[in-house]
Amino acid sequence: MLSYAGRVAQPKAQPIAVRVGGFGGVDGLVRHLREAQVTHVVDATHPFAARMSANAVAACAACGLPLLALTRPAWQAGPGDRWQTVPDLPAAVAALSGPPQRVMLALGRMHLSAFAAQPQHHYILRLVDLPEVRPPLPQHTVIVSRGPFDLEGDIALLRAQRVDVLVCKNAGGAGAEAKLHAARELELPIVMVARPPLAARQEVTRVAEVLLWLEAAHHAPTSRGAERGV
Repeated sequence: MLSYAGRVAQPKAQPIAVRVGGFGGVDGLVRHLREAQVTHVVDATHPFAARMSANAVAACAACGLPLLALTRPAWQAGPGDRWQTVPDLPAAVAALSGPPQRVMLALGRMHLSAFAAQPQHHYILRLVDLPEVRPPLPQHTVIVSRGPFDLEGDIALLRAQRVDVLVCKNAGGAGAEAKLHAARELELPIVMVARPPLAARQEVTRVAEVLLWLEAAHHAPTSRGAERGV
């Protein structure tokens, strides 16, 4: 079973059972794991979903269930990058103090209100869905688009929107890293929000490693070349 938080209006179809929404904290997750007779848990949440990851660790401990986290390796600054790494979202907001700029927020829709504290800027918001409520930013442009994105497209976007600075979370992975390469090409600064601390857990970085973990647990290796889905 694949569990979504419910923050995307129309997630992509999946070849397995899907549930949407929260569990109601650790107690609710424990109840669900027991009622659904779950035997193994894979935490494949966003690297910034610290509360859900902590709940998964606590619930699996309470139920005596094995837990494996599928994580994306964090992005690393390279030659030519102009990163200002900040520890959290309030620090990212503070980093934007100063004269008006055109700021691209690649953060999703949940944290937009925090940037109302810096109303002098024009914000470019790239979102998966059109927001139901107008973003609480005096000056903004909404661009609805779903990744993965490519380098040429992100260079064209940054140029067309005359972006001066990019703000993003260190989500890692390949699906959204094109904007980092585009910023490097255009010599644009990036305010990079560092990942939050997470509870200790076993982690892997590839889906294939998750499948091997499950196969080893069940002592039933999947035939090489067989289609496995998600």
